[in-house]
Amino acid sequence: MTQNEKSIPVIIVGGGQAGLSLSWYLCREKVDHIVFESKTACHSWDDERWDNFCLVTPNWQCELPGHPYKGKDPHGFMVKQEIIEYVKGFVNSFNPPLREHTAVTSITRHEAGGYRVVAGGETWHTKHVVIASGAYQDAVIPGYASAIDPSIFQVHSQDYRNAAQLPEGAVLVVGSGQSGAQIVEDLFLEKRKVHLCVGSAPRVSRFYRGRDVVDWLADMHFYDLTVDNHPLREGARDKTNHYVTGRNGGHDLDLRLFAKEGVGLHGTLETIRDEVAHFLPDLKQHLDDADKTNADIKKSIDAYIARENINAPTEAPYVPVWQPDGSNTPLDLKAAGITSIVWCIGFRPNYRWIDVPVFNGANKPVWHRGVTDAPGFYFLGLPWLHTWGSGRFSGISRDAAWLASQITGKDVPIA
Repeated sequence: MTQNEKSIPVIIVGGGQAGLSLSWYLCREKVDHIVFESKTACHSWDDERWDNFCLVTPNWQCELPGHPYKGKDPHGFMVKQEIIEYVKGFVNSFNPPLREHTAVTSITRHEAGGYRVVAGGETWHTKHVVIASGAYQDAVIPGYASAIDPSIFQVHSQDYRNAAQLPEGAVLVVGSGQSGAQIVEDLFLEKRKVHLCVGSAPRVSRFYRGRDVVDWLADMHFYDLTVDNHPLREGARDKTNHYVTGRNGGHDLDLRLFAKEGVGLHGTLETIRDEVAHFLPDLKQHLDDADKTNADIKKSIDAYIARENINAPTEAPYVPVWQPDGSNTPLDLKAAGITSIVWCIGFRPNYRWIDVPVFNGANKPVWHRGVTDAPGFYFLGLPWLHTWGSGRFSGISRDAAWLASQITGKDVPIA
């Protein structure tokens, strides 16, 4: 160790709900550790969500360790400020050894074993490192965006706040995952003309046969399914989340209904050249595939209801309310009055500051239930790290307890 090097048994990188959930368990087990956070605890809920953001999963699934949802609406959906209050309440429920505004800039193997971590200008030696910084560091915006006329305002979904933020005129939303579909609705409700580039994201109904679909799937133990037992195995991690919303009590997001009511739907955006958007001829396929996924989920619920002999109301099959005409005409942005583009095409993880052999040839971390082949090196809070809930309020406590057991060498019960 160098003269100015400090030592601590465990370092957690990331002060979001994942890193702090593990900290909660380590505090309970009296394990000395520190949590480094480059900004502030759970800042993304405040800094990277639009004003009308709300959960798409019901409140009863909010189960941070020692801090379950205790409000009056377990089957409702917390709005942005309620989410912020919930996570701040969790942080205040214990005294985590948290260092905010302290970015980790380097992690390397230490010659004495363990790891050397540089954070906030200080150097630390630790036996255990947990990367809980998430998978959403670098916003994805295509290279050709820089060539678009600067008179057209561009913003990524993480920086979108509300319709008033955008100049007057029509808006092109690129990407139809959860963020894209919900932002389209947000703009549509503000009477903005919207065009949407539809991608391959699947959809799911909010309610079916008298209950929230999440309630049915929970009873069917879908949320206990591990990635090892998933039909797609590790491929589940690459799947886009189903679009649906909890806004105003929760409802479906049907892109066909948007189109019927005036939203312009287009296929996958191929490029924008000379302020003309060009699309792939895949709109019908994407809409049909999304509907099929929704229908398949309903069929699985039907089978469960029949198998368990449950008395539940019946529901007529979904009938598409709109069909594309098969055209694939390029869209002249200025002729269409488009003054803004909202990019909703996701994020890339950024692990360039980690110099430890825990990545594959595609520079993706390799783990099993968060445990890598490098002794004492772990990941936490990533999608399908172990189950569907691994990157959400519902499953992070289980994953954190598991990693706490790996660090302490003893069984750590789930709170």
